[in-house]
Amino acid sequence: MIVFEYIAEALFFGFVILTFMGGFMAIRSRLLMHAVLGLAVSLFGVAGLYFHLGSPFLAMMQILIYVGAVCIIIVLGVMIGNTPDQLLAKKQVRKNLPLALVTCALGFVGLFVAMIVRTEFTSATEKVGDMSIRFVGENLLYQYCMAFELISVVLLTAIIGAIILARGGREEETS
Repeated sequence: MIVFEYIAEALFFGFVILTFMGGFMAIRSRLLMHAVLGLAVSLFGVAGLYFHLGSPFLAMMQILIYVGAVCIIIVLGVMIGNTPDQLLAKKQVRKNLPLALVTCALGFVGLFVAMIVRTEFTSATEKVGDMSIRFVGENLLYQYCMAFELISVVLLTAIIGAIILARGGREEETS
């Protein structure tokens, strides 16, 4: 029985090392494709940590959504995107910049006001939960798991939409 505890501890530290080494590779790489590979390795390590913590569904979603989809979409975005020479030749016109800034500011203020109005503030002496690592971990992995997965799907949809819009802009140039 003690052997299994040592194996579990070794797996945990292996996943932590994999996560950190992938992150280090992602931030220190000079080539974008190597940085994406480092990101994928780091995300595999995070998926291993989820699996080790007892949430195989979250681990599989991590691999499917982040490692599979997001990293592939980043690679496709690099391949489809404009080169620096094309960007200099194009010199995009910023005619909608003031409207975009006003819209962003209004959206931020609206969300901030809605957050302040809907939030129920409690005193610092009132205990909300035991806030131990176990309590927070169980809530994140079981109670709020669907919220994180929905955020992942929204992020993936936004990235795919950006690629579709970027591809549409390039097709107009060639025709």
